[in-house]
Amino acid sequence: MNRIQSRVSTASDDYKRFRAHNEKMIAEFREAQDAARFKRPQRDLDRLTRQSKMTARERIDLLLDPGTPFLELSTLAANQAYDGGAPGAGQVVGIGTVSGREVIIRADDPSVKGGAWYPLSIKKIVRCLDIAIENRLPVVHLCDSAGGFLPLQSTLFADRYYAGRIFRNQSTLSKLACKQLALVFGHCTAGGAYIPALSDYSIMVRGNGGVFLGGPPLVKAATGEEHTADEIGGADLHTQISGTVDFAADDERHAIDLGRDIVAQWERAPKTPIQRQDFEEPYYDPDELLGVIPDDVKIQFDMREVIARLVDGSRFLEYQPDYGTTLVAGFAHIWGYKVGILGNNGVLFNDSTLKATHFMELCNQNNTPLVFLQNITGYMVGRDYEMAGITKDGAKMIMVQTNSKVPKFTVMTNGSFGAGNYGMCGRAFDPRFLFSWPNHRISVMGEEQAAKTLAEIKIAQLKRLGEDPDQKEIDEIFESVARDYRQQASAWWSTSEIWDDGMIDPRDTRNALGLAIQASLNAPFGTDGYGVLRL
Repeated sequence: MNRIQSRVSTASDDYKRFRAHNEKMIAEFREAQDAARFKRPQRDLDRLTRQSKMTARERIDLLLDPGTPFLELSTLAANQAYDGGAPGAGQVVGIGTVSGREVIIRADDPSVKGGAWYPLSIKKIVRCLDIAIENRLPVVHLCDSAGGFLPLQSTLFADRYYAGRIFRNQSTLSKLACKQLALVFGHCTAGGAYIPALSDYSIMVRGNGGVFLGGPPLVKAATGEEHTADEIGGADLHTQISGTVDFAADDERHAIDLGRDIVAQWERAPKTPIQRQDFEEPYYDPDELLGVIPDDVKIQFDMREVIARLVDGSRFLEYQPDYGTTLVAGFAHIWGYKVGILGNNGVLFNDSTLKATHFMELCNQNNTPLVFLQNITGYMVGRDYEMAGITKDGAKMIMVQTNSKVPKFTVMTNGSFGAGNYGMCGRAFDPRFLFSWPNHRISVMGEEQAAKTLAEIKIAQLKRLGEDPDQKEIDEIFESVARDYRQQASAWWSTSEIWDDGMIDPRDTRNALGLAIQASLNAPFGTDGYGVLRL
């Protein structure tokens, strides 16, 4: 493969301006990330100390093999929700190595409302277990939860993707022979009791751990019986009498040591083989991405410049370089793994859409995972393009992308608007992992067009009610609508709602993709078949 010839000048005014803008944005992201991970009221940290408990992250640090990476997912979940009261949605999730085995770890955060589950906590847990199912990853649960956050109970329990989905996914994992270990550091109440009960292995800390369908207050209210938490669901009861738990631990360190010993007994599943070569760092420094990405979502950039800073040796075999030029496609390696990359260089026309479709077919034929780099305004509209079949061609692209048998990975590098999000493997199309950059924006249409449309609707409503707003009022309406739309189209909102698997620094993209590709190979590839393609 030939090395991409970068045309970026690090001395140019645009590069310097873009870099200054992105450095500021990354600094804000890092500050928010650190706050979500570590900033807690002192009273909550003091409570854990009194209870002889570690924080969720201290537990994970002891569980992981020393010196190995941890790919944390959705760190900023719920950053725009609950008045900031549930950092990380009260959960820490990520992929790491325990006793030489690749696992996904899910930890309740007892420093956030005692580990209580908010609606977004449940969404994050369900997504964690979806990832485990899709990639055949063993799961280690670090349990310490006060149960569902009852003031929001109506959005916790009844629907398909609410709390019941957690236990459905656990049962599915067992069917797939994906092992699960629960380390019970605190209470597992009501539905939460099923997490250790549905795990293949379980360990409970004496004194602090508890597993019960009804805690002491509920039991007293329902039956009149009065018991302590330890009497009704402690480690000795469940290891010596009920058999619900396998091992009792003297303290948290003992529990983690036992957990590592158990994981060490698990067989290592063979990886799905794909083409691979020796690892090579990019020729161009990934740090330069901060000067490549513009300071305005409407400014176009060459996706080849991004690819050059993500792939091994900056080498790229471009497919059909002279056809459908608003989409860049080609073969490269990330961490030595061969991948097929599709990146946007403008709106999707008929030719670029067909190019993408055929390229994905080639990748499926050759068992080559797909990486989508999104910066898309959508498919081209207009009479001439409809006559040429843009809707039909877009449907072909969506059909083949949806039914691809190889793992798919998506990075939101800038804009993601309209149906272009679909063709380029947005969240609804089950990429194994989807990451976003802090500059990312997503909506059904561009901010300006959407705000103008919504403002005109609102003004028309006022006129029907007999009001005739002047220009100043019209401008205020437009700005109010634009401000709300701007917030909900931002990467901060997307990651808060868990529409991605985490906001990342663009310079970390290569490593995030490398770890994600590596994890995906625990699962076998699917089978070919696209359904009906309208020709």
